[in-house]
Amino acid sequence: MKSCVFIGGGNMASCIVSGLSNIHTDEYRITVCDPNQTKLDILKEKYNVEICLSNNKAVKHADLLILAVKPQSIRGVIDEVKSFVKPSTVIISVAAGVKTSSIKSWLEKSNVIVRAMPNTPSAVLCGATGLYASPETSEKTKNQVKKIFDALGYSCWVDDEKDINAVIALAGSSPAYFFKIFEIMQGIGQELGLDEKKAFELLIQTFIGSSRMIREMKNTPAQLREQVTSPGGTTERALNVFNKEDLESILREAMHKAYERAEEMSEDFSV
Repeated sequence: MKSCVFIGGGNMASCIVSGLSNIHTDEYRITVCDPNQTKLDILKEKYNVEICLSNNKAVKHADLLILAVKPQSIRGVIDEVKSFVKPSTVIISVAAGVKTSSIKSWLEKSNVIVRAMPNTPSAVLCGATGLYASPETSEKTKNQVKKIFDALGYSCWVDDEKDINAVIALAGSSPAYFFKIFEIMQGIGQELGLDEKKAFELLIQTFIGSSRMIREMKNTPAQLREQVTSPGGTTERALNVFNKEDLESILREAMHKAYERAEEMSEDFSV
């Protein structure tokens, strides 16, 4: 069994551990390190993983080392463990904004380094992950890493590290966009006379069903929209408001702002 060590036992680590423990139980021996004993105890009870309070002790035999800490903590963690990391260890960082070149510089070794940007639906094994590795990374290693994140939903490789910032704007932050839209629409449904439970259930089923139509039907999203929009009908009137208020411009500005912040973080955390 391969040794997979997590430094950090927070939400994203829990998501990845969930995918690994549910699908690859016989392939990986999972160890999670975190200074919070309560977090470790919860993960051990829920996923039957090994736990450790010492990063240095855990990383000595790691085949995969997943850095699941906040961006501002990455350098400190690397400084702490770099003398204990094997040259063959594959290092995966899920920290937004921290470049592979910075990790390699701080590590002072030639380990393979991968950046992974999973989103929060990974918690229910329905996530979307963008992956980047330097061109010299072997296909065997890339397949190994992709297999881990495919266990959480969908994953894909990007060719340019800057494209990770686009992944953040499109997939990493977008669950919050959907949650905000859901929150607003549910409230309006209640304003229109539905009780809270009915508004919630009708809306969530509509979100799920609409996603499945896009996934499973041959029609494009534009074609599906046109099919439900009868001339002079209720949907057309609602969409006219979107067009009048320029919904596309609002979404474009929001996503560009997320992208810009991701680029700023790349500068902030890569020095």
